[in-house]
Amino acid sequence: MLLQPNPENICFGCGGANARGMLLAFEQDDATQRIRGNFRLGAEYQGGPGFIHGGIIATVLDEVMGKVCRFRGVHAVTAELRIEYLKPVLVDADLVVEGYEVEMKGRNLFLAGDIRDVSGKVLARGKGRFVIISPKQAAKDDAPEELAGKPIQK
Repeated sequence: MLLQPNPENICFGCGGANARGMLLAFEQDDATQRIRGNFRLGAEYQGGPGFIHGGIIATVLDEVMGKVCRFRGVHAVTAELRIEYLKPVLVDADLVVEGYEVEMKGRNLFLAGDIRDVSGKVLARGKGRFVIISPKQAAKDDAPEELAGKPIQK
């Protein structure tokens, strides 16, 4: 199933209502319980000359891992995010990103993801702890109105 940017979501990574956002789209593979995306990130996401900015790499990994929560049908927010930058991610290179669940402990979902080049070489790897919340909790914690009572789209 293709996960296109939601035109009502203002998320920088995957929202469709953010003119300055990345508009990331993913594919949900129910059989393997994995989320995948194929991207080519342009010079607007550059850090050093010719290289994608490390914060953008972290954003892409956070987004793909956050989408994995869909398999459990839960709302979750990033609590911890660790990124390993293994090789340079080049501007305008074809990239494959994938996210998956490692384990669940109570309200904590431990997720992982990686960014590869088209030959399969791992360029960056991420691990995250995502905490499951309910729409009621989001509203009680003074979350923005657009999150209260609606699925969080990461």
